[in-house]
Amino acid sequence: MQVFRFVTVPSVAPGIAAGAVLCFARALGEFGATITFAGSFPGTTRTLPIASYLALESDPDEAIAIALVLIAVSVAVLLTLRDRWLPGVRG
Repeated sequence: MQVFRFVTVPSVAPGIAAGAVLCFARALGEFGATITFAGSFPGTTRTLPIASYLALESDPDEAIAIALVLIAVSVAVLLTLRDRWLPGVRG
């Protein structure tokens, strides 16, 4: 654990930070495209990211619940398809 903490983490920290910044920038770009082109008409074109964004203004607990659903779906898809991307890796 000490090797991981004092050797591995400091050596990969710049890559993790760069990845986080790129991920944030990509997420902003995707959200902007979604809200611009898909629109936000209740019951017609509302997507979960837009619903989470709008819920954040009125009911933060609902926004957190929606975000957790999105994260759970993302993790489930990644775990389901991991054998396709990383053959030989078992969980």
